[in-house]
Order: sequence, then C-alpha cells, then structure tokens
Amino acid sequence: MRRSILTAVVAAAFALIPGVAHAGVGGPAFYVNGTLYRTVGTPTDLSNTGAPESSFDTIYDFGGAQMNVATAAPGDAGYNGGRWRVHALAWNTDYATTLAAHDADHDGALDTNAEVWAALDDTGVGGATDAGIVKSFECPAIPLARSA
Repeated sequence: MRRSILTAVVAAAFALIPGVAHAGVGGPAFYVNGTLYRTVGTPTDLSNTGAPESSFDTIYDFGGAQMNVATAAPGDAGYNGGRWRVHALAWNTDYATTLAAHDADHDGALDTNAEVWAALDDTGVGGATDAGIVKSFECPAIPLARSA
C-alpha cells in the first residue's frame, strides 16, 4: 500500500515538470535500415550548443507521411549514442510520387538509408529535398522485440 502511494506521488510530481509529461518509452518511432526502433522521449534540446556536426546522427522527418528514418543505431560504426539532428524532408512533387520512385524493396515505406538517400539525390519529379535541421536532441534507439 505504502509503495503504491509513493508511486502515485512521484508520478504526479513528474507530471508537473515541463517536458516530462511527453517523456517515456514509446511504441515504434523510426526505422534504421528497415528495422523499427522505439525510443524513450527526453526533454533534451541540444540546439545551439556548439557541438560539432560529427557528434550527431541524422533522423529524416517525413512530416507524418510515414515513420521517420534514422541513419544509425547501437552497434553501427560511428553511432553517436543517441544524439540526433532531425532534418525535415520536402517532396519535389509529393510523398506518393517519391515513394513510388524510391521504395526499392516495395514494402510501402522509404525505410532504409539507401532509399532516403536515393530520393535526396533525385532532383526530378520523384525526389526529395533536405529542408534543414529542425531539432537537435538526445534519445536512445531501442530495437523492437521481434515476434517468433
């Protein structure tokens, strides 16, 4: 009983701290080379810290058209431990045209670095443009459990 009351008090206190209400382990959050990862939301903001670009990995933000794509995960060479720069994507025409042109494995999503980079290299109708950094933050990349 005492433990339940303490848990409720701690939870209520955290709810009052700005940013913590959005923190916590979530469901599928982004792809890394075709694999879905989840994360733990953190209230960090690493914008304007002066940290070198090389200390961040990239997450491409699809603006809600599909799950985002990160360029690295734990175990990858050069992984920066969950420090991210989020780059917004803009479509040269629209998302559906870009997906049709660059979904190399035909799984209904641009879910690998190769597919995203092919769209960014395509300056034509089916391509995408990097609209720049919209956020810099820290959060872990946690692979989703695979079903047997």
